[in-house]
Amino acid sequence: MTSQAVFVTGGAGYIGSVAVDALLQAGYQVTVYDSLVTGHRQAIPAGAEFIQADLADETALRQALAAREYLAVLHFAAFIQAGESMQRPGMYFTNNVSNNSIRLIETAVESGVRRFVLSSTAAVYAPRDEPLDEDAPLGPTNVYGQTKLMIEQILEWYRLTRGLHYAALRYFNAAGAMPGRGEAHPSESHLIPLVLQVPLGQREKIYIFGDDYPTPDGTAVRDYIHIADLVEAHLLALKALATRDKLIYNLGNGVGYSVREVIETAREVTGHPIPAEVAPRRAGDPSRLVASSERIRRELEWQPRIPALRDIIASAWEWHRTHPYGYES
Repeated sequence: MTSQAVFVTGGAGYIGSVAVDALLQAGYQVTVYDSLVTGHRQAIPAGAEFIQADLADETALRQALAAREYLAVLHFAAFIQAGESMQRPGMYFTNNVSNNSIRLIETAVESGVRRFVLSSTAAVYAPRDEPLDEDAPLGPTNVYGQTKLMIEQILEWYRLTRGLHYAALRYFNAAGAMPGRGEAHPSESHLIPLVLQVPLGQREKIYIFGDDYPTPDGTAVRDYIHIADLVEAHLLALKALATRDKLIYNLGNGVGYSVREVIETAREVTGHPIPAEVAPRRAGDPSRLVASSERIRRELEWQPRIPALRDIIASAWEWHRTHPYGYES
C-alpha cells in the first residue's frame, strides 16, 4: 500500500497551516517541520505531528525524513518579503535557496521521496500588461522572485537526473483567511492586512507606494487569490504527480485590482474611512501582475470558489477583527 504520509515545511505559517488542515481532512498523515522563526505553534492543526527544527539543521532534517516513508514533500518555508529581499539579498539567497531548498530536495530524494510540491510565486515573471500564462517570459524584478525561480530550476534538474516528480505553483497575491487561521507575520508587508491595521487602530493611515505606474489609476495592480483556493490547488497537484513528473501552474483569479481599489473595498467592508497617503515607489515592485490560470483549470479542473475581492477582504477582516494581535490575541 502506498504511504499517505506527507512532509510539510513551513506548516506553521499562513498558507502552510491551512494546507496542513486540508491535508488532514483529506486523510493524509502530516508531519510539520518548522523552525517557528516566522510561524506560529498555535496555527498547526491538531492531528499533525510537529517537529520544531530548522531546514539548515542537516542532522534534524535527515532524521525527520528517515522516520517514515513519505509520499511527498510540500515546501512552504521561505522568507517572502520582496522589498526586504532587495535590501538583504544575501539573506534571501542563503535562506531560501542554499539553507532551505537545496538541502531539503537532496535529503528528500535520498530518503525515497518521489513527489515535491513547491510554493512558488508570480514574481518569477517579467511584468507585462496582459494576463501572464505559464509560457510568459521569466524575469524577476526582485531577489525574492529570483530565489523562487532558482528553486524551480533546481527541481527541474532533480527531475532529469533523479526522477523527482515536482509541481511549481506560482501564486499571485495570497489573501483572505480561514476560521481560526489568518495572516500573522512578524513584520507585515502584504497590502490587505496592512490596510486592515488602520480600522484596528494599529496605524493611522496606509501608504500607497507609487501612483505613477502605467495603470488606470496610477497604482500597482495585483491579482488576489483566497488561501482556500490556493490550498485546493496543492491537493490537486499532489494527486496529479502520481502520473505526471512536472507541473507548472499559475494560481490566480485572472482579475487585477489596483492598490486604490483594494483600499476602497476595505473601506466598504470595515465601514472605516482608512486614510491613505502616497509615498515613493519601492524597489522591485512591478506595475502589474495578473494571472492566467487556464492551464490548471483545464488540466486539473481547479476552480476558485472565493474569487470576489470583497469576499476575500471580508474573510481577512473577520480574522484580524477577532485576532488583532494574531495568534497572541
